[in-house]
Amino acid sequence: MQHFSLNGTTRTAEGKAALKAFRAQGLVPCNLYGQGVKNVLFTVDAKELKAVTDTPKAHIIDLVLDGGKKYTAVLHELQWHPVTDTCLHVDFLAVGDVKPITIEVPIVITGHAVGVQKGGKFYQNARKIRVSAIMSKLPDEVTIDITSLDLDKRIKAGDVKLDGITVVTDKDAIICGVKTTRNTVVNAEEA
Repeated sequence: MQHFSLNGTTRTAEGKAALKAFRAQGLVPCNLYGQGVKNVLFTVDAKELKAVTDTPKAHIIDLVLDGGKKYTAVLHELQWHPVTDTCLHVDFLAVGDVKPITIEVPIVITGHAVGVQKGGKFYQNARKIRVSAIMSKLPDEVTIDITSLDLDKRIKAGDVKLDGITVVTDKDAIICGVKTTRNTVVNAEEA
């Protein structure tokens, strides 16, 4: 999994007025908690944070606070402004090499479905899948081959098998499939 370095500054100020002042300076208030870490309040530059939040990829984040203290974390929860779509607050979860980490990773579809070649229509319901593994085994993305996908067939999260990685997404969640179209029915009747 890709690592991303993010610099931050610890903060002691709390409350609405202090958080509003940070946001006016172009900073995003953050919180770090998790494995062996007491709650750490800090701020990061909003522009630096966009490199992590405005991408479909998943990252392990190497936090460097006050130029010295280093933590390894993942994005846990993001709060967004409902109108301006700017990030208001971020919760980071500290992680280590021993315990499994649960994270969402993007799905990459490969191949050309047999059902589409017969006139069906391909659809994709999920762009990400939730997996759990130790940090060294986490994938950057999950690749799903749809070459053998026929008409009215679908791939569910339970069908995805990965070595050393547990799929946490509900096993009945549909990732993608091929629908029968009106054109396919007409072609079958003519045949």
